[in-house]
Amino acid sequence: MNAPATAPTALLVMEKERRADVYPPEVLAGIDRLVNWQAPPCRREELAEAPELLKDVDLLFTGWGAPVLDAALLEQAPRLRAVFVAAGSVRHLTTPEFWARGIPIVSAAAANAVPVAEFTLAQVLLGLKQAHRIARDVASDRRFPRHPEVPGAYRARVGLWGLGHIGRLVAGHLARFDLEVVANDPAASPETARQAGVRLVDLDELFSTCQVVSLHAPLLPATQGAIGAGLLNSLRPGATLINTARGALVDEPAAVRVLRARPDLTAVLDVTHPEPPAPDSPLFTLPNVVLTPHIAGALGAERHRLGELVLDELRRFTLGEPLRHAIDPARAAALA
Repeated sequence: MNAPATAPTALLVMEKERRADVYPPEVLAGIDRLVNWQAPPCRREELAEAPELLKDVDLLFTGWGAPVLDAALLEQAPRLRAVFVAAGSVRHLTTPEFWARGIPIVSAAAANAVPVAEFTLAQVLLGLKQAHRIARDVASDRRFPRHPEVPGAYRARVGLWGLGHIGRLVAGHLARFDLEVVANDPAASPETARQAGVRLVDLDELFSTCQVVSLHAPLLPATQGAIGAGLLNSLRPGATLINTARGALVDEPAAVRVLRARPDLTAVLDVTHPEPPAPDSPLFTLPNVVLTPHIAGALGAERHRLGELVLDELRRFTLGEPLRHAIDPARAAALA
């Protein structure tokens, strides 16, 4: 069923490679019933060559490969009423000119947070068993240790740096286990921490007392390179550091020095800075680094969740209901 003639006009602009994952046929069919497409889906490079496509567009749908919502684009889109982003962060595409227009922008960060939290949970449990460290020792010594000592998932302490979407989801997963979960997030209120089931501590205590520390903070001037030699050296023997947030949160040269000097530590790095690392980066060869290519976030069919969130928000928009995943402009600068 096609949308009525009075339905809002829409355009989908994103990279072609991930379009079918983010907007699968069932999601596009749902959108089709609510909007009239101005033109077939296109890439931002194609939009740049034909900006007149935006002239009568009410709703812009996008995802990876989104166009930057700058003054030039907005000038071409005088009727733009909302932007729906089937991806996580919107920092790279929003501008002061966009926020000044008061246009709501929906982010699917909450949907993208789901697989990241699942990946993190798996790595936390492996870290508490010190599985990566023991596997290294087994491969090196060619024998099994008789009685390996590990904290395990019983009354051990896990630390979360950041209580955004992902940090809170991870805390919720960990609540099912007999663990103490502590967190550090200057933006989190005591009530937020209470609802997440965690205790707020300072960053020094987080690193020096936890068997596993997982990073979920946004990359801001105050957080860039904040995880340096001092914090890393304070980690407990056999501790695991997990980073699924942003590579630049960690002072990489300092981390390399500490990891070389402390073979008992394990760093699970799903993100790096730069990404990927330079070909000669020690991260590729350090035995106590588990390096994965940014796979914690939504991949393949997991990306369907992002499109489904956008479709749900579109339904609310067309019914005049409040949007659940619109970015608050006052908080935009503090988001990942």
